[in-house]
Amino acid sequence: MPELPEVETIVRDLRPHLVGRAIAKADLIRPSVLRFGQPDSFPFRLAGQQIRAVTRRGKFIHLRLSEGDDLVVHLGMTGSLTMASASTPRALHTHLVIDLDDRSQLRYRDPRRFGRVLLGTPAQLSRLGALPRLGPEPLARGFTESGVAESLRATSRQIKAALLDQAVVAGCGNIYADEACFLARIRPIRRGSSLTRAETTRLLLALPLVMREALRLRGSSFSDFRDGFGAKGEAHEALFVYGRGGLPCVRCGATLRQTRVGGRTTVYCQRCQR
Repeated sequence: MPELPEVETIVRDLRPHLVGRAIAKADLIRPSVLRFGQPDSFPFRLAGQQIRAVTRRGKFIHLRLSEGDDLVVHLGMTGSLTMASASTPRALHTHLVIDLDDRSQLRYRDPRRFGRVLLGTPAQLSRLGALPRLGPEPLARGFTESGVAESLRATSRQIKAALLDQAVVAGCGNIYADEACFLARIRPIRRGSSLTRAETTRLLLALPLVMREALRLRGSSFSDFRDGFGAKGEAHEALFVYGRGGLPCVRCGATLRQTRVGGRTTVYCQRCQR
């Protein structure tokens, strides 16, 4: 699933091409991907609106529109949101195509359809529960003083399970939870309540570091992730532990152990991480 660095990469790619553009037409090819809003009125509600901003909150992409609506996209496991020329053939599993006033198109594609599209005012989306409650952003200033430390030390859940909870840390997923735990020398299978203050500080410093490095490398493309123009990222080639179970630790050479936490494959070093 695209995590914070992947979604932020897409947002930064799309922003200069979308902000200021007007929507000429919207083709909702598969209405079931629209999880908030009415499919019948969706194309008419979008047509003529100008895109005023392209932002991100957690793993959600927000397009702020001129009449007060937000068009929100969550990529799920296999989704992509890319720019294309109108003359470029549509890929299979393209569910939404938005024509812009410069004759370019914004296309949403999702083979497994675990993603979703929402259309409503921010007040509607919040009041009616269309968007989940999200915790602090790892890339935001003051993240280490945001209350995440207290949430981690107060939980009996395994540390990785707590990090994957979007209400605790917005945008953190399987890849970067493993990477941050490795950098902080903490086993992801430990209980949050076992963390010392020093360990919690190390972990909260590690999370932004691994995410900023992944963002610099334009995200991890193990299989499905593509940036705003359909290209792969390179961050998966620089990961320390994720996807490397059974291989030598890059720090000490010990064999990396693979287990499961909260149903997710989890990799760590028994020697380096305590």
